[in-house]
Amino acid sequence: MNSLPKAVSVVMRSFNEAWAIGETIQQLFNQDFDGEIELIVIDSGSSDGSIDIINKTGRARLIQIPLGTYVPGMVLNQGAREATHDWIVYLNADATPVGRDWLVNLLKPCVSNPKFGAAFSRQVPRPDCQAVFAHDYDRCFGPERESKDWEHFFSMVSSVTHRSVLDKVPIREDLQYAEDDEWTRRLVKNGYEIPYAIESVAMHSHNYTLRQSYKRSFGDAKAMAATSTVPPRNVNYHYFVCFGLLKDAIRDAKWCIKNGQITGITHAVAVRLAQRLGRRDGHHAGWKFYQRDT
Repeated sequence: MNSLPKAVSVVMRSFNEAWAIGETIQQLFNQDFDGEIELIVIDSGSSDGSIDIINKTGRARLIQIPLGTYVPGMVLNQGAREATHDWIVYLNADATPVGRDWLVNLLKPCVSNPKFGAAFSRQVPRPDCQAVFAHDYDRCFGPERESKDWEHFFSMVSSVTHRSVLDKVPIREDLQYAEDDEWTRRLVKNGYEIPYAIESVAMHSHNYTLRQSYKRSFGDAKAMAATSTVPPRNVNYHYFVCFGLLKDAIRDAKWCIKNGQITGITHAVAVRLAQRLGRRDGHHAGWKFYQRDT
């Protein structure tokens, strides 16, 4: 794997993202890539006109699954099975490549690394992204990102792997959240490396409501509890929620002031509280669900 591949298969997950999917597909096929790009779109029951947009491009092989049947790991593995080529790129419908070198820069750290398991792009927030979420993208993907010091970090939103990797370490199909985190943790345990392709950039962000923030944090924490060794007593109200919220608020306030978004401070506190409660409740629920005998 010393030179760029001659072909890639792009697996795109789609659900009611008509507002973004047309531009994402256009940017995908505008890449400066001297090879074939196969696009497989798996749509989970869109009703907002996405299907018409996908068909009008004339570039995608569309697979439709019934509304309400979406399970991330099942869809990701299905896309890989449907792929014609061995290099498999995962790109969300609302993650729009920035520039014409997104794909080449995503592949570069992989082809010369014999221990390569998966690589992921840098993500930058959209212009309308609220301060608290823009801060998270900075922490996860920015040039001075905190994620480099975390125990583990990965995002499937804009990423690449190889069929040989998936054959040996498939993605779990029993998780509704955090399937990418769990999968890449297993890759690392099996000796694979997960390079961060910081020069490969995709625009992607969400302005979650408080309810959505809680639900997503709950789902991620419940899924990650499947392999967690942290006992529920350590994810409690007085330390994890209250003291953790204080640390979050201070960190968010500093970022908002530095970036001229002071009005976002109060909203950030509300979002962090929802996230902390979701992670606390999700961890307890997941511990019971996955580790009943412990």
